[in-house]
Amino acid sequence: MTKFLRCWLAIFVLWAPLGLFAQASAAKSGDAQSDRIAKLEQQIADSKGSADNAWMLMSSALVLLMTGPGLALFYGGLVRKKNVLATMMQSFALMAVVTVVWAIFGYSLSFGEGNSFIGGLHNLFLHGVGAQPDPDYAGTIPAQTFMVYQLMFAIITPALITGAFAERMKFSAMVVFMVLWSAIVYSPMAHMVWGKGGLLNAALGGHFPMLDFAGGTVVHVTSGVSALVCALYLGRRLGYPRQPMPPHSMVLSFIGACLLWVGWFGFNAGSALSAGSLATSAFVATHFAAAAAVIGWCAAEWLRNGKPSALGAISGAVAGLVAITPAAGFVTPMSALAIGAFAGVFCYLMVAHVKARFGYDDSLDAFGVHGAGGTIGALLTGVFASSAINPIFKDSSGRVLPSGALEGNAHQVVNQAIGVAIAAALAVVGTLVILKVVDVVVGLRVPEDHEIQGLDVTQHGDEGYSWEHPAPVPAPAAAFSQIAAHGLEVHPEISRVERQPAMGD
Repeated sequence: MTKFLRCWLAIFVLWAPLGLFAQASAAKSGDAQSDRIAKLEQQIADSKGSADNAWMLMSSALVLLMTGPGLALFYGGLVRKKNVLATMMQSFALMAVVTVVWAIFGYSLSFGEGNSFIGGLHNLFLHGVGAQPDPDYAGTIPAQTFMVYQLMFAIITPALITGAFAERMKFSAMVVFMVLWSAIVYSPMAHMVWGKGGLLNAALGGHFPMLDFAGGTVVHVTSGVSALVCALYLGRRLGYPRQPMPPHSMVLSFIGACLLWVGWFGFNAGSALSAGSLATSAFVATHFAAAAAVIGWCAAEWLRNGKPSALGAISGAVAGLVAITPAAGFVTPMSALAIGAFAGVFCYLMVAHVKARFGYDDSLDAFGVHGAGGTIGALLTGVFASSAINPIFKDSSGRVLPSGALEGNAHQVVNQAIGVAIAAALAVVGTLVILKVVDVVVGLRVPEDHEIQGLDVTQHGDEGYSWEHPAPVPAPAAAFSQIAAHGLEVHPEISRVERQPAMGD
């Protein structure tokens, strides 16, 4: 028995280390496999982040394209040729001015942590805005990418207002007005709708959860209503409406409208903040709405005037793009067609009938297209929003709730109306205060003689078009006698032929 125990003890002594070694090897192999899985998951996450970041940088460029050259060409072609450079210069200048304002305090007031109405000062001078994502806004892209994408919205929004006071506001007054407007009107509205803790933020627990995917209220209602206030405050252009003031170049406006249509994909689809299926849905809705609005506007114009105009077609496209902006990430393609068609007809009536009836001089129809289109689009978002496209509302257990009125959430239309009302009220009060201050400090309107001469020369010392006449070719010497025989006199010193007055001339 003792020998038997000794034998087993020897076997144990010999095999135990081998067993421990096998267990250690297995554990090490398991750890290695876990490390490989973790690295693979990290690589997948990095790839998704890279794809999202690439899409968002591209979208940022597309939105900037909307301001220059898109809006600059669109507005520039619609004014008289003596004001084309001044009009384009306003859009271009805002690309520079608003960028600096955004970097210093605009981003912080819009997206920094604050209260329900305005952001805080923590991100002044872009403090804390770097390569790490902000999960409250976009968890797969750097905070700096999100910041620069939102900058492009902040640039184009005040640029839209310039269409209302085209051909009559001082350039200096425009710059001061837009700096103040960005701080007093745009930043609070952006924070209320999109910022952390914002009053209207549907994604982050706002008190009135309004659906505004890409800026129907933040961009279009605020700019459109402010445009109307500016037009009324400054008064009509000299000669309006007695003197015809047709667009000087529909070609420029046509190119600008096409660029706006293309850039709007970055505006709306980019607001998904990732390169996923939601971006695709917003992209499709944007295109469908624009197409339907062209048909709606042209059909209404055709019935009234007997023919569809090129100006009507491009105006209809912009109206559809405006109206689908708040709804792009919440509605189906068929709903987008309905929103676009309705917006095309509605905005046409605002421009062709309402403006004529009340007689205000909204030079380039900023209110008729952006204010009216943004309002109708925001309200229709509450009607057509679908949880199948974007399940934004959920209960405490995670169950998806209805989004729009057609799904049974009729109260969403009320929330949309509250958002529109707040945007309009902020725009009216803020714009009036700013206009009064700027009028007192630097004066708003150019002198009458400057308006007659044109803002290109009086505000910038340039001309949009320089019509140089080529020097006439001297008449051949052999023809002098024949020319003289017909009562014409040759002036070789200035190389021209001048007819002598005859009896009865």
